Amino acid sequence: MNSCITIDPDICNGRPIIAGTRIPVQTIMEFLGAGDSVEEVLEEYPSLTRENIYACIQFAAKLMANHYEIRKVA
Repeated sequence: MNSCITIDPDICNGRPIIAGTRIPVQTIMEFLGAGDSVEEVLEEYPSLTRENIYACIQFAAKLMANHYEIRKVA
């Protein structure tokens, strides 16, 4: 796992966050998914770096590399 991304059960309910912050990876990915540019995200969160944003994208890409199975339940 990229050292820019951490998971701590005591911070943000254990969601992956950018290390040293309380900013979830999900939040950054939602901004990017909504069409915001990296520059716009950096304006919104001035404590972040471009590398933090790229780490979020890499983290999400690694999650998607997992095998998923859809099962009917009940």
